[in-house]
Amino acid sequence: MKEIEIFGANRSDPFTKTRSGSRAVVIKDGKILLAHETASDYWQLPGGGFEKNESPEDCCIREVEEETGYLVLPVRKFLILSEYYDDIRYVSHYFVCELTGRGKRNPTETEKSRGLEPQWLSMQKAVDVFSRHQDYANVNEDKRGTYLREYTALENLLL
Repeated sequence: MKEIEIFGANRSDPFTKTRSGSRAVVIKDGKILLAHETASDYWQLPGGGFEKNESPEDCCIREVEEETGYLVLPVRKFLILSEYYDDIRYVSHYFVCELTGRGKRNPTETEKSRGLEPQWLSMQKAVDVFSRHQDYANVNEDKRGTYLREYTALENLLL
């Protein structure tokens, strides 16, 4: 399994905090499942941070159901990606997941306010969306970083 590091221009050295989480790649009928914040047209792979004593696999399962309403089984971890922004190290565990059914969406209040919706895009369209990460370099560092992270993950999966 590959490990990659991304260093933001605003990183502090040394970092003082670490936030870990999981992200899912779910493919069905040639399309990939994404979480789309419709209020800002912000896309990302479903996922989020670990809860106390939660494994990367369990986090992946929980986050996908909460954000999208789909049930998944992580079948292969293919990447650990560490990002450094400000004084925080963000560690994302990426899994290829099998779609196993429907569950119940349970988005957070923040996700609701952002209009978070599950969307299926063609793999090419998803790669195209995330490949535009540099378009946000001087406009929205959070979006730039997220798109770079997701582009890097998909690129490593598809290679």
